[in-house]
Amino acid sequence: MGHNNHRARRRLITLAAAAAGALALLPVAATAQGEAWPARQLKLVVPFPAGGSTDSVGRLLAAELSKELGQTVVVENKGGANGNIGSDMVAKAPADGYTLLLSGVGSNAISYSVYKNMPYRNSDFAHISLLATGPNVLVANNEFPGKTFAEFIKLTRENPGKYTHASSGSGSSGHLAMEMLEQAAKIDLVHVPYKGGAAAITDMIGGRVSVMFLNQDTLLPQVRSGKLRALAVASAKRNPAYPDTPTVAESGYPGFSAESWFGLSAPANTPPAVIQKLNQATVKALSSAEIRQKLESVGFVVVADDPKSFSAFVEAEIAKWGKAAKASGAKLD
Repeated sequence: MGHNNHRARRRLITLAAAAAGALALLPVAATAQGEAWPARQLKLVVPFPAGGSTDSVGRLLAAELSKELGQTVVVENKGGANGNIGSDMVAKAPADGYTLLLSGVGSNAISYSVYKNMPYRNSDFAHISLLATGPNVLVANNEFPGKTFAEFIKLTRENPGKYTHASSGSGSSGHLAMEMLEQAAKIDLVHVPYKGGAAAITDMIGGRVSVMFLNQDTLLPQVRSGKLRALAVASAKRNPAYPDTPTVAESGYPGFSAESWFGLSAPANTPPAVIQKLNQATVKALSSAEIRQKLESVGFVVVADDPKSFSAFVEAEIAKWGKAAKASGAKLD
C-alpha cells in the first residue's frame, strides 16, 4: 500500500506545482510590498473645484471603479492654476496605484506651453486610458450678422480686427482653438479673455462679444434655448448633441480639431500589473449604461482605450496645442 501512497503523494505535488504555475500567469496586481492590489481605499484627484464638468466625470468614474476594484475610490478636488496644482500632487505621489489623476487637455497638454514654470512634465505620468472627448463649439450671439460658419469666415476675413472673440481665459482650449482657426482661415479677431466660462457666456448673450469657442457641455443649454447660435463644432465628426451643426473640418479646414478630453493617469513608475488592472477596470466602468448615458447626453463621446494609445494621444495633443500657444503668445505664470 505504501508504494501507491507514495505515488499518489508525488502526483499531488506535481498537480500543486502545475496549479501554482498557472496561478502565476494570472494578472494579479501586486505592489512592491507583495500585497495584492488594491488592498485599501484609492484616491482620484480631480484638479478642479467641485461642480464643474471635470468634477462630474470624476465622480461618475470613481463610483464605477469602486464597483470594479472592490475598494472605495474617493474623489479629492484640488483646484487651482488650470488644473496644474492637483496634477502636480499626483505627479509627486507614491507610484503605488493608490493615487490617481483625472487628467485633461489643460493640465496635461496645454499647460506645458503656456506656463513659464511647470512643476511637472508629461514623463511624470503613466497614462491609463482616455475616458471621453468633447469638442469646442464655435457660437455667435444672436446679433452677429453671420448666420453660418461660411458667413462668419467671410465677415471676419473682410473686416480684420473688427469682431471680438471671448474665452474662459488666456491659454484656455477655447482661446487656442480660435488661434488655430485664425491661422488656418487667415482671419483676425480681437481676443477678450474672461475669468471662466460663465462670465464669458453672460457677455456673449448680452451681445458684448461676437463669438467664442467653448466646451460643448457648457454651451448646450444656451444653444438649445436659442440664446446663442452654434456655427461649427471642432471635432473630426459631427457631435450627437449638436446633430445639425457642421464640423470646422467639413467646412473647408480638413484635420481641424480642438477638443477637450478627460483621461485616467497615475504617477510614472506605477507597477505595470497595477496599470493593466486599472485599465481593465476603467474599460469595464466606461461600458456602464449609466456613465454612457450621462456623458453622451451632454455631447461627450465615450472612449476607452489602452495605455499605449492614450500615451500617444497625449503626446500628439501636447504638440498640437503647443503650436497654437506659441502662435498666440499666451504666457501664464
